[in-house]
Amino acid sequence: MLALKLTLVPLFLLVVSMSGKWWGPSIAGWLAGLPVVAGPILFILVLAHGPVFGAHAATRSLSAILASEAFNFAYVWTCRSRTWPVALVVGLGAWFLSAYGLSMLPTSPMCAAIAALAAVCFGQSFLPRSSAIAAGAPLTRSDLIGRMVAGAVLTVLVTSLSGWAGPAWSGLLAVFPLLGIVLLVSSHRAHGPAFVISLLRGMVLGRFSFAAFCLLLSLSLPHQRPLLAFGEAATLAMIVQWGTKRLATARRTKTAEPSVVVTD
Repeated sequence: MLALKLTLVPLFLLVVSMSGKWWGPSIAGWLAGLPVVAGPILFILVLAHGPVFGAHAATRSLSAILASEAFNFAYVWTCRSRTWPVALVVGLGAWFLSAYGLSMLPTSPMCAAIAALAAVCFGQSFLPRSSAIAAGAPLTRSDLIGRMVAGAVLTVLVTSLSGWAGPAWSGLLAVFPLLGIVLLVSSHRAHGPAFVISLLRGMVLGRFSFAAFCLLLSLSLPHQRPLLAFGEAATLAMIVQWGTKRLATARRTKTAEPSVVVTD
């Protein structure tokens, strides 16, 4: 099991990170719709604790979109006038406060979906705007290694604490923005606040496919074999991602406003 924890998420991150180079942007866009960190973590939780535990954790992961948006909202408004360490502390504070509040809610897929949708709508409505173009930067070896190490650390941490933390906090921590922190801090240091604002506004595309993945898992895991449930959820996530990318492309053609997809 330890070998699975150390290799599953890093392998998924490697494939998604390199897919554009190996297979082209079309395949890369589809794979980007998968929750490449939270998905494998939820799968390991199911193997360790059973489908019911996994379904509850998936429901909490769905609601954790609200905590992720709280982190993004706090970070982006703070980074406009403060350095990245201050913005990071404020963002983490917002995440933990939101996650604690979510842990007190009933484990309901409907409540989780409403919380996630409300958070995305609120965040995108009140985030500051930027004219910077958050284009994809070349992926260096250190960037790739950093992503893989961060994914492995989060996987081991969440799955090791799952027995003590229970499904609620296991699901919430599975969506902890560890990779987002790496991306935002490096972008802030290298390109400044305007780039970070543009980057965060583009993250909304990945939220819908992630939400679809978690929602279907929460509903299907108690009634289906885990491999089938995860396969269906991954397929739905890619379909939703394809649809949102099509809509974003059409909107960008009309408004000439660039967007970028960033997964969990």
